[in-house]
Amino acid sequence: MSFGGGFDEEGEVMSEINMTPLVDVMLVLLIIFIITVPVITHSVKVDLPRADNTPNLIKPDTVNLAVDADGTLHWNKSVVSSGELDQRLVVAAQKEPQPEIHIRGDRKANYEEVLKVMAAVQRAGILKLGFVTEPQS
Repeated sequence: MSFGGGFDEEGEVMSEINMTPLVDVMLVLLIIFIITVPVITHSVKVDLPRADNTPNLIKPDTVNLAVDADGTLHWNKSVVSSGELDQRLVVAAQKEPQPEIHIRGDRKANYEEVLKVMAAVQRAGILKLGFVTEPQS
């Protein structure tokens, strides 16, 4: 039996599989994996800090400012003057976290009075300002 041309004397096709290229490829792949796996899994041992993932339960206060129809200002149900409102807003702006300001304007209140309250909140440096309204029925 000759290994030269792949055909024997009778002209038949050789039916044996040549395993040499397959073995060569497998050995090369084995060597590549042996070399690369330790490089991939190599890591530096570091003692990492522990962290707690519970959310902070510090909720900001809510201040309700109301403007009556006659222009009277209310700070959480207590009547305040515009000067006293400015002082309370400056104190509230320095708190951490800053309180949320909710403005309730009477339907018949002068629009200018509500704008004055908004300007006072902005001057104090409070970032969260909202309006409270009633839904239409």
